[in-house]
Amino acid sequence: MADRTSDRPPEEVVAGRGLPPREPVTDPTLGVPVDRPDQGREPPHRLVTIGDSLTHGFQSGAVFNTDLSYPAIIAHELGWGPRFRFPVYPGYGGLPLNIELFLRELRERFGKDLDWWDVPLALFHARRFMDEVEDYWERGPGSVVPQIDAINHNLSVYGWDLRDVLEKTAKNCRDAIATPTDNLLRQGVENNGDRAALRVLPSGSVDADGTMTLLEAARRLGEDRTGGGDHGIETLIVFLGANNALQTVTQLEVKWSGEGYDDLRRKKDYTVWDPAHFRAELGQVTARVGQIAARHVIWCTVPHVTIAPLARGIAGKTATGSRYFPYYTRPWLDDRTFSPVLHPHLTGQQAEDVDRAIDLYNEAITDHVRTARRGGADWYLMDTAGLLDRLASRRYIEDVTARPAWWRPYQLPPQLDALTPKLSSRFLASDGTRRAEGGLFSLDGIHPTTVAYGILAQELINVMLTAGVEFRHPDGSVRTAPVTVDFGRLVRRDTLVNQPPANLDSTLNVLAWAQSSLDLLKRTLYFRV
Repeated sequence: MADRTSDRPPEEVVAGRGLPPREPVTDPTLGVPVDRPDQGREPPHRLVTIGDSLTHGFQSGAVFNTDLSYPAIIAHELGWGPRFRFPVYPGYGGLPLNIELFLRELRERFGKDLDWWDVPLALFHARRFMDEVEDYWERGPGSVVPQIDAINHNLSVYGWDLRDVLEKTAKNCRDAIATPTDNLLRQGVENNGDRAALRVLPSGSVDADGTMTLLEAARRLGEDRTGGGDHGIETLIVFLGANNALQTVTQLEVKWSGEGYDDLRRKKDYTVWDPAHFRAELGQVTARVGQIAARHVIWCTVPHVTIAPLARGIAGKTATGSRYFPYYTRPWLDDRTFSPVLHPHLTGQQAEDVDRAIDLYNEAITDHVRTARRGGADWYLMDTAGLLDRLASRRYIEDVTARPAWWRPYQLPPQLDALTPKLSSRFLASDGTRRAEGGLFSLDGIHPTTVAYGILAQELINVMLTAGVEFRHPDGSVRTAPVTVDFGRLVRRDTLVNQPPANLDSTLNVLAWAQSSLDLLKRTLYFRV
């Protein structure tokens, strides 16, 4: 496989320019029937997930409310919540830096408007806050990693891609954590991803030498035949691949993968994977997943990362009926303030190329599911790319001419549809007292809010029902279809939807200040730097 200059897209991506958007898959079985014999005894592990930040429960720049990740929401609806094991990140809003907590700290100290005379003191306060976060995780209570003798059911780590899941272990992570240095001018929790992973990966008596990967941990759960039966896991959800393209929008730079894409150290040089490289990595992952004794396996497709509001489309669509803007830049810039000479950006063509690569990733995932089903495996496809497409405000909802023939708006559940203003995929903003815009994406502009994680959980529950999975009430009785997520519970827990930080107005000036003064995005979303 020949290496290429990393800024030149692969030929199969270029060949797809101008093609209509990929039509989502609506049948999780792909039209391939699988004979499901009597399922027998219930496996001891009803739900196991393998994924990245979207499965870990990442939100607003940090992993913290892991009890509200979509796997935890599903486990709650299964009636299995108390037995579902997941990592926890107590203290200072989690890892690496909780933007919501940070903004609320500023609001409490300086009010909803950061005036020019407040800036020097605000900068001092912000750096002190970051220093406290760094101290907590590097030298304080957060630096003590709990011994994990029972393998977690949520086996997900933010920032991880296909190669990480294949290769990274607790030993890798421990070796990567260098002696921290307290640098006032460049604060941030060093090796924060590795620190987070050590709370996910097994240790102690389960894996004393720390050489078990996430896939091997899941395989070990599948081998647990407590109570009899052929499978240790009832439903395994695999949601990987977003980090093989996500850094294009967090860094606003397109670097196509080349030589070393499959090396843990060298792959950090790339922000988006050549589809051929993605297929090679995916083939190894699917082979390992095929060795896990799970009764049902659900694979999720990769969302189009260019829809996320962290990358704001500028200057109107490139043409009538186009999905794309001429430029994509930071969300606090607009048509009046943006300059392609001064500001980081992607071009519309680069955004289309990234989306085309993701379409090819998703075709590969679909092909693996289809092949497995034809071989008798009870695998399913959950088209998360199609789900996000149907929720994309600026791409489709607000532009009738850009909608493909298959497009239909996503019908929100009643509890969410009743919220005012309507939830959207625009960047979250407050009018000083309540939410004024957005609501589907958290304050990092990439990861879902709690209610949006609930939407993802609902769609996966629907696939699980297709697979014949039983959902139960707390008393153990079986729930009858339709099984719906308790969105009332999630709305009550969603602080961003209920009352976003009052200093986050529609101009996003406070985020612009935090980025220019503190390099906020590099501290929270540059997973490979």
